[in-house]
Amino acid sequence: MNIIMLGAPGAGKGTQAAVLCEKLNIPTISTGNIIREALKNGTEMGKKAKSFMDAGQLVPDEVVIGIVKDRLQEDDCKDGFILDGFPRTIPQAEALDAMGADINCVIDIEVQDDVIVNRLSGRRVCENCGRPYHVVSLKPKVDGVCDDCNGALVQRKDDQIDTIKNRLDIYHKETEPLVKYYEAQGKLKVVEGKDTVDATTKAVFEALGV
Repeated sequence: MNIIMLGAPGAGKGTQAAVLCEKLNIPTISTGNIIREALKNGTEMGKKAKSFMDAGQLVPDEVVIGIVKDRLQEDDCKDGFILDGFPRTIPQAEALDAMGADINCVIDIEVQDDVIVNRLSGRRVCENCGRPYHVVSLKPKVDGVCDDCNGALVQRKDDQIDTIKNRLDIYHKETEPLVKYYEAQGKLKVVEGKDTVDATTKAVFEALGV
């Protein structure tokens, strides 16, 4: 089964991709991870990506698409794969279609923006060991102090409200149009993001029939 995971930043698609990877025994292909892998392995596309990254520029679509195409041709993808973070735009989706990737299902995890803002802006991490917390749903025993190592809990820049809202704006502008794109192909399954990971997982499994 070939699956695409869609959803706004903070909707939990990465977590669900990891759960599906274990459930279905097929690889999760994350754009960031495969670009890093291509860089490490010194592939032709990896070298092209490095030239842009070294210049402080975004890796262009044609290079990202080339890296994804190379990855999908590896042996572990022959029984299926889960794409997380690709495609991000309509042109990337069209390129995926053009390379002959037979997508069976697109899971769109929908969570309201205000819920995402509250969820992400409340996250804290230990600056020493990296253990995650949340100011509402996963509090430490002592406010601002890690239970494990007594390190200070900090808010990452990515979890600041202005940054979250900017990421959501980009998602709605560039990635959300993929919902209608795949709906028109009859491949879209919409899953309402729940309050817990387990509840969302149950809904994802039901949507896929697994």
